[in-house]
Amino acid sequence: MTDPADAPAGLALVAHGSPDPDWRRPLEALATQLAERLGCERVALAYLAHEPHLDDAIATLAEAGSTRVRVIAALLSPGGKHVKRDIPATVEAAQARFPALRIELAPGALGDDPRVIEALAAAALDRL
Repeated sequence: MTDPADAPAGLALVAHGSPDPDWRRPLEALATQLAERLGCERVALAYLAHEPHLDDAIATLAEAGSTRVRVIAALLSPGGKHVKRDIPATVEAAQARFPALRIELAPGALGDDPRVIEALAAAALDRL
């Protein structure tokens, strides 16, 4: 029998959010690229200040069969209240709402990864 902990994790990207489609476009492109690599049933995009919210994304992943979900802050900086307070509180509330799931919050923010910084530097230099 397979241990649920060994099942592929669902991936929930969470960002601040905006009703402006131009603001959302890069995050939607990121989610699309991840879905192409992992399968669309394993990736969900959520926002703090716009729909879909993290609970919606987690529910979608659970309905698709995920037994565990890894939440990643799709923000540039690990500083500020969203990464330090809002997202952890939202994940904690989601874990209470979905007790059958194992919900894990990746530390920090995606933009703090040296590979992301390198990619941003390369894009900035291309605009020089």
